[in-house]
Amino acid sequence: MTEYLVPRMRPYESTIFGEMSALAAATGSVNLGQGFPDTDGPTELIRVAADAMSAGRGNQYPAAHGTIELRRAIAAHQQRFYGLTVNADTDVVVATGASEVLAAALMALVEAGDEVLLFEPYFDIYAAQIAMTGATRITVPLGPGLRPDPVALRAAVTPRTRVLLINSPHNPTGIVYTANELDEIGRIAIDHDLIIISDEAYEHLWFDSAQHVPTATRPGLFDRTITVGSGGKTFSFTGWKVGWASGPTDLIRAVRVVRQHLSFVSGGPFQYAIAAGLAMPDSYFREFRAGLAAKRDRWCEGLADIGIDVNWPDGTYFAISDVRGLGYEDAQKFCRELPERAGVVAIPVSLFAHHPGCETLVRWAFCKREEVLDEALTRLRRAFG
Repeated sequence: MTEYLVPRMRPYESTIFGEMSALAAATGSVNLGQGFPDTDGPTELIRVAADAMSAGRGNQYPAAHGTIELRRAIAAHQQRFYGLTVNADTDVVVATGASEVLAAALMALVEAGDEVLLFEPYFDIYAAQIAMTGATRITVPLGPGLRPDPVALRAAVTPRTRVLLINSPHNPTGIVYTANELDEIGRIAIDHDLIIISDEAYEHLWFDSAQHVPTATRPGLFDRTITVGSGGKTFSFTGWKVGWASGPTDLIRAVRVVRQHLSFVSGGPFQYAIAAGLAMPDSYFREFRAGLAAKRDRWCEGLADIGIDVNWPDGTYFAISDVRGLGYEDAQKFCRELPERAGVVAIPVSLFAHHPGCETLVRWAFCKREEVLDEALTRLRRAFG
């Protein structure tokens, strides 16, 4: 324990991702824990970033809220894909990844005494960021089939609830919220005058018929919704750390105030590349989804063939398995033994939840090269087949 760390942040001193990645390196394991692809995104975007650097574009501080080129590209993207009209000058802010946008939004909107309401399991950074604000995190378990439970969500609202934080496509479960589910959630936000932070970092990573529906497109929700996007997830350049938020002017103005006092600016040349990416033809987004869906199928079919119970995801990089069929009642024990037993790393979902129901679930990241997935399946088959 770090002696001088304030008590509210002590639970977040280390992360399971750092722990498991270190374990993967120490044991030579296939790392399916951390959610990043092991191949680069479009080469043309790399050229745009390199050309920007060579031309001196973005090598010094870019505009505080993002280059106008990227903000215009984000506004055009929202209109093109979702029919949402946002003003690039006032309704968009660019940040150091979606994670900084989320932190800035929470810091701008809540403080000690407020409550932030969200479903669990959830992306682990949410808990740490809410703790940074001094607000209280209130969680509601996803219902049967790992679907959102609006009845339980409504019951959890109190007079102190200020923000509803939702995530679709959803990390770690891979579900994609339907329009009807969002409408039910939206009615709760309207009835209780809640602000919605909608983490849509995986907005272009959905499969089959489970098309992503942005929260802000649902009736009555645009004026109360901050929508978060990610260039890293959409174009497979997670190391570039380019994220953004868009929404109504008053909410984005609040986010801008805080965000400018965090990193101030970042990733100037990469912003030009992501702007070019957002203007890519529809074929890029279709082919990107098709390629990832093929990896999902390869991975999930492989797990099923071994006899590992797997929940086929509708989106994201992640698939969830229940390890009780492998003789484990504790996913944390399974994940910590797996590198030595099978030479593979996964993440226990129970660390992203506080209510019963996730104790035997693990998350696998299938956004890897086919040969890497095949090697992981071979190792798992050897250990459990």
